[in-house]
This record gives sequence, C-alpha cells and structure tokens, in this order.
Amino acid sequence: MKFLELMKKKGLVAAHRGARSIAPENTLSALKKSIGKCDFIEIDVQLSKDRTVIVMHDNTLQRTTNIAEIDSFRDKKPYRVCDFMFEELCMLDYGSWFYKYKNHKEPLLTLKRALEFIKENSLFINIEIKDMSNCFEDRIVIETIAKEIEEAGVQERVLISSFRHEYLIIVKEKLPNVPSAALVEGRDPDNLLEYLKSLKVDAYHIDNALVDKTKVKMLRETGFFVGVYTVNNPQLAKELFEIGVNYIFSDCLNKKLKVI
Repeated sequence: MKFLELMKKKGLVAAHRGARSIAPENTLSALKKSIGKCDFIEIDVQLSKDRTVIVMHDNTLQRTTNIAEIDSFRDKKPYRVCDFMFEELCMLDYGSWFYKYKNHKEPLLTLKRALEFIKENSLFINIEIKDMSNCFEDRIVIETIAKEIEEAGVQERVLISSFRHEYLIIVKEKLPNVPSAALVEGRDPDNLLEYLKSLKVDAYHIDNALVDKTKVKMLRETGFFVGVYTVNNPQLAKELFEIGVNYIFSDCLNKKLKVI
C-alpha cells in the first residue's frame, strides 16, 4: 500500500512525535511503542551543522536533552541544533528528561535510522521538516532529506509536511511521487484552495482551532486530504471524523480515538 492509498481510509490516527505520552518524543523508543496503536507515525527533522538529518522538534536542545548539564557546551547557548556537529549531538541524552527516575537514557535518532525502522516494520511515516531557513538554504535542506528518503527506498511510505511552504515546492520537484502537506497555524492563507494548488500539495494540516465543517467539505471536494493536530480527546476526534477529517495527530494513542 502507498501512503496516498492509506490516506483515503477513514478515521486515521497519527502518532504525534511517536508515542510521546509514554516515551521521550522523537526517539526510537517512541516509534517502537507506537506500533499497533496508530495508522502512521509523525516525526520532526532538521539538520546538524554538518548536515546530518536528525529527528528533533525544537530548534534548541535544552527541553529534550541534558545539554545544560554539560559544562563544555555552556558557551554554545542558546543551544541551537544547527550550531552543533553530529558527533556533538551524539554525546547527549535524549531520554532522561522524560522519566521520573533519571536512568532511562536515549540516544539521538537520525532520519536514516527512523526510515530503516519504518522499512523493517512495514510502517508509514509523516516527516515534518522544521523551518531551518535561518541556518541553511532551502534547496540544501530538501536535497539532503530527499537523498536519504531515496537511499532508504521508502518513497511510497512517506508523507512530507512543513510550516515553511517554500520547502514543499522543492519537495515536489525532488520527490514528485511523495505526497506532501502544508502545515498552518493561526489563520488560513488567503485564497486557500488556489494557494494549496500552487504548492502542489496533497493535504492540509491544521490546528483544531481552525477546523469547521464547511472548510473541511470544501477541501475534501476539491481533492485535498485534511489532517488535524493535536487531538487527544476522544469526543473531539469523533466530531472531527464525522465532518470528514481524514486523520488526526495525537499524543495519546487511545483506542477510543478510532471511534467514528
């Protein structure tokens, strides 16, 4: 099955940053624990200073690593991901911050390893590309990520999304057979349908505050898939599926979210 075929099914649930309610987000442990509890996994990626694609949500390292405890890195505040070499990032612990007892360390997850995992387990993955325009040229970002997807041979199992819509135009050029989605928050772009067509995207991912029945109907009738983030309430999930939303992104992988 291809990702586009999966998206046509009803009531899909995506594991937001993996199973992040029970494991440190965007780690291999989070991906492993999401198996059997979702229809596809969502992760965030960005580049290290030497252009290794790593799995990380924040553009700084302080929230989800132990970097503040390492004296040798204190002169690198505010700890931007793009200021660190891959070798330096591998020195950090990506798990102890999450657990009550600080003895559950987690290694850095790379996109390469995440794609290997998806392939090994016949899973699907949504790769959200974080905005790195303050560190790298757009084309460098997309070419680096596209190369890893191609080398892994998982084009049919990937959906690419981003809040930086300039990326999506290059994605369609480099990976024409990989579906893409425009992420937005706060407000819809003007002339929404024409705007999405200009990006050549397949889907529109929106905050649940922007959802209404008329908009979803319009998008679906025009051929766009609709994904909504972040939905942790079963009743809200039910309501969204009832008005035609294709899939939701959730931190809490609860069977009740599947009720439609």
